[in-house]
Amino acid sequence: MDTPTVADGMVERLTQWGVGRVFGFAGDGIDPLLAALRRREDQVELVTARHEEMAAFMATGHAKYSGEVGVCLATQGPGAIHLLNGLYDAKLDRKPVVAIVGQVVSTALGSGYLQEVDLHTLFKDVCAQYVQTVMSPEQLPHVLDDAFRTARATSSPVCVIVPHDVQQADLPEGDQQAHGLVASSTAFARGHHAPHEPQLQYAADVLAAGERVAVLVGQGAVGAADQVCALAERLGAGVTTSLLGKPALDESLTYHCGVMGHLGTTASADLMAGCDTLLIVGSNDPWTEFYPAPGQARAVQIDITARNIGAKYPVEVALVGDTADTLDALLPLLPERQGWRSEVEGFVQTWQEVAEQRVQQETAALNPQRVVQELSAHLPADAQVSVDVGSVVYWYARYVQLPPGVPAHLSSTLASMGSAMPYGIAAKLLHPDRPLVALAGDGAMQMNGLSELITVATRWQDWADPRFVVLVLNNGDLSEVSWEQREMEGDPRFPTSQEVPAFPYAEYAELLGLRGIRVDDESQVADAWTQALTADRPVVIEAVVDRDTPLLPPRQSAEKVEKTLQGIEQEADGHRAADLLHEQREHEE
Repeated sequence: MDTPTVADGMVERLTQWGVGRVFGFAGDGIDPLLAALRRREDQVELVTARHEEMAAFMATGHAKYSGEVGVCLATQGPGAIHLLNGLYDAKLDRKPVVAIVGQVVSTALGSGYLQEVDLHTLFKDVCAQYVQTVMSPEQLPHVLDDAFRTARATSSPVCVIVPHDVQQADLPEGDQQAHGLVASSTAFARGHHAPHEPQLQYAADVLAAGERVAVLVGQGAVGAADQVCALAERLGAGVTTSLLGKPALDESLTYHCGVMGHLGTTASADLMAGCDTLLIVGSNDPWTEFYPAPGQARAVQIDITARNIGAKYPVEVALVGDTADTLDALLPLLPERQGWRSEVEGFVQTWQEVAEQRVQQETAALNPQRVVQELSAHLPADAQVSVDVGSVVYWYARYVQLPPGVPAHLSSTLASMGSAMPYGIAAKLLHPDRPLVALAGDGAMQMNGLSELITVATRWQDWADPRFVVLVLNNGDLSEVSWEQREMEGDPRFPTSQEVPAFPYAEYAELLGLRGIRVDDESQVADAWTQALTADRPVVIEAVVDRDTPLLPPRQSAEKVEKTLQGIEQEADGHRAADLLHEQREHEE
């Protein structure tokens, strides 16, 4: 081909933005772009998912594990529609993603043409910061540049729509200067953000006045672990994390109370219930009922995004700035003291005892808490972890102790099932020399994980380290929702809505040329993890676990427990769940 097309220009511009991988699925609306990617496949890899939703999740996962912009590609109509869920995941967890979407030929727009969808209306919420259609070849550079700049500057998904005929058009030669033509570039940088000195002193005064300081750490503290720990140690404070903030700190610290919230620990609940001062660092955690009661604690919040300050808890002092730099400036202003360190360490010790009692509980099938907790003893120091949504995220939050520096991601704020496999694939493609562990339930695997195992099966032999371990908790139930029906509504589990059909997960892995390990007894658990993490190929561990193990929030009120029991008592076989619930309540007491 002699004359480059607009599609060629788009791929060239992607390389200038440092994009080396695009996640997508083919369709005739993007044929010119696919051809351009073929011509540059030595520079930009197209990763084909089994579904556009998975491509968008992979792009979000790429952004989460790399810290860079993820890019996904889909055709018009149904392809574009399928992207939405993965893009909403990026929006709610604040990650930069650029969605490139085809459109019917521009001359047919507005005619009700085949697969014609009003894409601006479709994307205007999820990609609220930037949605633009390239209507002429001359638009291409500045639209794509604006999309990348906006995605990075706002940590959000954006969308570039390119009609089929525009993709095919000849690419103009060089930058042209004329009225209505906009020259652009790929230059981008982040500024240095630090709070003003009076705000820092005000924050220091509030923190110094507190006798029982709690620190809530979110994803905005990743990379500032040393500063967070230095502050906690100086003030004798206790630390808890949001779910997204779990990988930010060493979880073996004696004053680390674990994850806060509905799926958190008793230690985190005790910390929040007992503090008189709260420092929120890079977190916008939505579990507001687990924060200190309004008026209980004076609060200081550090966040790079001013709109997050005070959004979930009444804050007295706002510190807008980069986390590490802000803490570096704040630390010299703080006194050294014991605080309530010994009491906080007591909270942690109590939780460790509660946790051990729970993982040792006798259940009708294998205890899922025991299966996930055992991973901590086997997880390599260079691993990457992806986690799905469902009961497995409770066990991950409470029982997996991540080695320092091990990244772990999930769909947290959107809480969408089906994130573990596409996230895991994106992480593995970033670092093919590192082992990957994906944690999922049977519901999520049947939703889309089984399809993406096909993707794993087609790619694993290219990886320097072939280890890609998928734990499937097979309990035949959408157990998180079953417990929500009981706890939130006082209703019994509804089998028609909750049952997950039987499926041979381990055998399916073997069918794909992978390894499958089926575990249905506690004596097999440790060996299963050992085998999986030393295997010469990807492994699916199918753990046949108990569906009635309670997903009990920490320090749940008596009224909530009674409401949950009200639902359980309406079930014909509810006595097992009721007994386990009573036993776990006794553990907390």
